[in-house]
Amino acid sequence: MLRWLFSKTVREGCELQKRVEKQLCAQADVLPAANQQRIEIAVAELRRVIKDRHSSKNSIDSARKELALVADKFFKIYPNPDVRENVDVALVALIIALAIRTFFLQPMAIPTGSMQPTLYGITHHDLRGKDVDYPSIVGRIYKFLVKGESYYRIVAEEDGVFEGAGEPRQFLPFISRQEFKVGSKIHTVWLPPDSLFAPPYNRSGLTVGQKFKKGDEILKLRVTSGDRLFVNRVSYNFQSPQRGDIIIFESTGIPNITQNTHYIKRLVGLSGETIQLGDDRHAVIDGKRLDGATPRFENLYSFKGPPKEDLFSGHVNDKVGRQFGRVEIPHYAPHFPDGTATFKVRTNHLFVCGDNTMSSYDSRYWGDFPREKAVGRHAFVFWPITERFGWGVR
Repeated sequence: MLRWLFSKTVREGCELQKRVEKQLCAQADVLPAANQQRIEIAVAELRRVIKDRHSSKNSIDSARKELALVADKFFKIYPNPDVRENVDVALVALIIALAIRTFFLQPMAIPTGSMQPTLYGITHHDLRGKDVDYPSIVGRIYKFLVKGESYYRIVAEEDGVFEGAGEPRQFLPFISRQEFKVGSKIHTVWLPPDSLFAPPYNRSGLTVGQKFKKGDEILKLRVTSGDRLFVNRVSYNFQSPQRGDIIIFESTGIPNITQNTHYIKRLVGLSGETIQLGDDRHAVIDGKRLDGATPRFENLYSFKGPPKEDLFSGHVNDKVGRQFGRVEIPHYAPHFPDGTATFKVRTNHLFVCGDNTMSSYDSRYWGDFPREKAVGRHAFVFWPITERFGWGVR
């Protein structure tokens, strides 16, 4: 070790030895036995000289040059060796990345607001008519890279009426655009956010037929990306899911929800348990009421006002949801018509709810799901850099 640290000749010899051994393994099935043996002898000699404490610098250098000559003579030469080596390194890196994603940490984006304010989906703010400083190009780049904020601003070039927008179109890989028309002028939005002009959000706030005068701000919008997090895929191989975990599960095969995607919710009910959602917005598990002292439910049950006023509002049943929620929603929790209704979690199944109880499509609607659908649990938020960045949530 000391010779390797203090002798450049020894380091170069070790590096050549490893490189030749790697190439020998790669060509072992195509090299004639005699050629392979010659290379192995030269490798063994260099290894012996390096390990010999009494060998001189000249003897190491001589063995290294001999190995280089033998390797050049007997190895098969493939075209573009540098390209091949770079591709080899890239493939190994890709395999490692895929293995980490599959078995250890899987990245995930939060698409909706069902877990707010614990985890945020995509949010937007209409800035038209508001005294807000619109950031410069440098500022917008910084805001996006750090805060995940994107800004859109389009000013009317002539008087006209908003006539609607076309569908987003892919212009280049990872680059899309969407066009809309005001009067005779066609405007283009690059990298449009989802639901910019269409339901369910219509983030632009524009309606067909809306009138604009020259110089009016047609679009002045700030869109904040949803939280990006890593999913811990390891822990559930060694321990069972625990109440209060923020879990990620596959939707494929679960009736009445969007298929072939992943959902993220908080685990409330476990296998075999009986659940009630009281009119006081507290869940009752096998007769035991959850409250602010229940681990991992501290924030969820910290509400003081009605569901519309508090960020955390426990778990509403259908009766309470219809009393305080939007009248156009026919049911908030079909499995829980009132505080007396019960739901029995099937064996080896799980029951989950979103923290944003008034805006979450969860087990209150579609029931429980098999335990094997659980992929893992929340590990940490890696982007954007907000108060939610880092390990752990409550």
